[in-house]
Amino acid sequence: MTQHQAPVAKRIPHPTSHHGQTLEDDYFWLREKESPEVIAYLKAENAFTEACLAPAKPLQDALFHEMKSHIKETDISVPVRDGEWFYYTHTREGLQYAIHCRKPAAGNRMVEAAHEEVLLDVNALAEGQPFMSLGAFAISPDGGMLAYSTDNTGFRQYTLHLRNLSTCETLADTAERVGSVAWSDDSRFLFYTVEDEQTKRQHRLYRRRVGRPQSEDVLIFEEPDERFNIGVGRTRDRKYLLLEIGSHTTSEYRYLRSDAPEEEFKLIAERRAEEEYYVDHRDGLFYIRTNDAGKNFRVVTAPVATPTREHWTELIPLRADVVLDDFDVFQHFAVSSEKVEGLERLVVLPFSGNSLAKEGRDVSFPEPAYTAALHANRMFDATSFRYSYQSHVSPASVFEYDVETGKSTLLKQQEVTGGFDRTQYAAERVWATARDGVRVPVSLVYRRDRFKKDGTNPLYVYGYGSYGYPLPVTFGSNRLSLLDRGFVMAYAHIRGGGDLGDAWHDAGKMMVKQNTFTDFVDATEHLLAENYGARNKVVIEGGSAGGLLMGAVVNLRPDLFRIVLSHVPFVDVMNTMLDETLPLTVGEYEEWGNPNEAEAFTYMRSYSPYDNLKPGAYPAMLVKTSLNDSQVMYWEPAKYVAKLRTLKTNPEWPLLLHINMDAGHGGASGRYDYLKEIAMDYAFVLTELGIG
Repeated sequence: MTQHQAPVAKRIPHPTSHHGQTLEDDYFWLREKESPEVIAYLKAENAFTEACLAPAKPLQDALFHEMKSHIKETDISVPVRDGEWFYYTHTREGLQYAIHCRKPAAGNRMVEAAHEEVLLDVNALAEGQPFMSLGAFAISPDGGMLAYSTDNTGFRQYTLHLRNLSTCETLADTAERVGSVAWSDDSRFLFYTVEDEQTKRQHRLYRRRVGRPQSEDVLIFEEPDERFNIGVGRTRDRKYLLLEIGSHTTSEYRYLRSDAPEEEFKLIAERRAEEEYYVDHRDGLFYIRTNDAGKNFRVVTAPVATPTREHWTELIPLRADVVLDDFDVFQHFAVSSEKVEGLERLVVLPFSGNSLAKEGRDVSFPEPAYTAALHANRMFDATSFRYSYQSHVSPASVFEYDVETGKSTLLKQQEVTGGFDRTQYAAERVWATARDGVRVPVSLVYRRDRFKKDGTNPLYVYGYGSYGYPLPVTFGSNRLSLLDRGFVMAYAHIRGGGDLGDAWHDAGKMMVKQNTFTDFVDATEHLLAENYGARNKVVIEGGSAGGLLMGAVVNLRPDLFRIVLSHVPFVDVMNTMLDETLPLTVGEYEEWGNPNEAEAFTYMRSYSPYDNLKPGAYPAMLVKTSLNDSQVMYWEPAKYVAKLRTLKTNPEWPLLLHINMDAGHGGASGRYDYLKEIAMDYAFVLTELGIG
């Protein structure tokens, strides 16, 4: 890449002492978001990145058009029945956002010839806005009102709107910082949660009577513990409103009859530290999925009249080799979503009265690695259900499963245009052995005719490994641009994620967080040893907590990686987790540890990327962030890059920072703008590796 003069951030010493140790933070001043000097510096970084990437701009443009050629720009989603209507979304060529529509139902079929009612055109909402995100979207039970929320900055701060679907009028009254919403059975009341301005956790529940001014909204509940968020929803049979109160490790539920919205919420079972439970309802019983007996969860039932723990009756026991991820209850059957060795299965269990069958029927899936889950299923008395399925080579699909016959019918598969042929691609699932002997699953995909298992292909390894989130095995048509150029793409399901259940999460958080990082290194070494890629062509990517992963593994093994793509990276662990005024900090003590405790402080400092940078050669890096990010503040990656520039000894491999000045944690909101961001990443990678 052409050499240009990188911006130089001034250094202002800002030492802080904790537990007898001193943290040096010469770039603390970059936190001043309103400072013209800070904005000027960020713009200078963008200008530097643009100049360095200018020679690759034709390739970036070509990649964008290549990726766009694979998406069906004008499309329609599978219509979903909800009450007397079928709901669906349109995308149209040239438009960035979806259009939400409905048509009336006639039995189980949509009336195709009926007039299409446009409920909400997000493109219209986005006019004149650099960013637009739709949050809540809830139709009232009578079909007459729409409650929705929007964020036009990227800060994940949503404004509530109510729209009369008969008159197409948006009511004047709104509410700010709204999260979840739920309607009462009579459509006269809307319940909604609101976030705390400082911590951004949802902490208050309000009840609004439609047509009354916001000043009359009633505060129903407030959660004082900063570790806990709240959310409001409804049971599938719609008989109860549920208030969920949860931290990273503990949960509690309260319930209210949806036809008695002015009564008080009642407690199901009081919270207990390190115990989670999740609730649905059918015929006078609550169905509760809980980890009270073990990390893999079991299912119990409880009478609505006496739902406390002493009245719980076991329905599905804890199993050592099966992770029970979800349990969905319908009138005539239930679906148990389970994992065995990290692979999903759906088990269909019919009801006979209030008795659930002991043995169920598995929904089978054909590939070695995939993602399968229940799709939108809003009809409680259905005799079939929908599920989604995809893999690294199979585009996202929606199936309908007939419970009586056991037959799955494909309703829609994402159409990949531009000559895609899935038979040209292959997927594998391998197991890498970590340094402590633990086996770590890795999902792989490559193009058959461009891959030779001889250690010559470029290898692209993605990871996350935090919060117990499984790394899904998904299809992405944008990846074809790399697969068609000979890349092997690998997805490491490392500890700290939820790929093998809660125990897998526990094995990579708090005081054993280093397992996440060493798993990633060991998985990469395994792939190289097995000749899936070339040692001088290893590209790695991660975002948010996956950006922490990128920073940590680069500090551990800078020699192992050629190129790093780090998106909104959580790299300034110590300064962030010591600052309780920042969003999320206190609530995340259960994930990372509390650095106000000496032992946790020392351990967290041992891996914090910003605090462990040192002089030496580093891989080529493209670090990306957003000015309005509410999850990982922009200054973390900005400080990280500024500090690394003073330590990096190989200037021939670039270190670039790009700041989206009009977005938040997820980057650009429009679908075309999002593709342009991916095209920038890929152009950087291909140029660095000398691949056209």
